[in-house]
Amino acid sequence: MSAPVVMYSTGVCPYCTRAEQLLKARGVTEIAKIRIDLDPSRRDEMIERTGRRTVPQIYIGEKHVGGFDDLSALDRAGGLTPLLSGA
Repeated sequence: MSAPVVMYSTGVCPYCTRAEQLLKARGVTEIAKIRIDLDPSRRDEMIERTGRRTVPQIYIGEKHVGGFDDLSALDRAGGLTPLLSGA
């Protein structure tokens, strides 16, 4: 069973697209996207929850991974696949 993935994003964010591509390459079939450009109150929620103002902001399970650079670094370090598998 894989951990749920939630991503705060916008419709024009290239880093959001790259994050989605990386997650799908690691076997993620479903990403719950929260579009902060369509619902400004969700932007406030993201900032309160993460302390960050930029997208994407990615959660795997209950763990805040961060943005695309953080996700990519986690993958290079070998930590993404175990996190996705819920280990």
